[in-house]
Amino acid sequence: MNRILLDTVGFIALWNARDQWHLRAGEVFALLTAQGADFCTTSYVLLECGNAASRTQFRSDVVEVREQFMADGKLIDPTEADYAAAWAAYAAGTARDASIVDQVSFAVMRRLGITDVFANDRHFRTAGFHTLF
Repeated sequence: MNRILLDTVGFIALWNARDQWHLRAGEVFALLTAQGADFCTTSYVLLECGNAASRTQFRSDVVEVREQFMADGKLIDPTEADYAAAWAAYAAGTARDASIVDQVSFAVMRRLGITDVFANDRHFRTAGFHTLF
């Protein structure tokens, strides 16, 4: 199975039972896990998750996920080239109004040949990636 990037939208949908995508994300995540999916994420995504969860009960989930991804070698630190490409795309307005964190994810995904993202974010679709829920 190809690598799958876990995006902030995906993490939050899994953690927050009140999220509109919680049930669908949980179903898809369980199916992908059963199929042996090779999940990864970036340090920037986890920073964004940390910001979103800083005042919630999900704060410890972010810490736990970070530690597990680091231990498994699945936490990707973007390169300077990824960072430069992301800022260039952000300045140009590619993928419409995608955030800088999304632009970093796009650059990392392109560099590593990752086409699937655990998210439903239209920005990923606009950038040519396959969203999984």
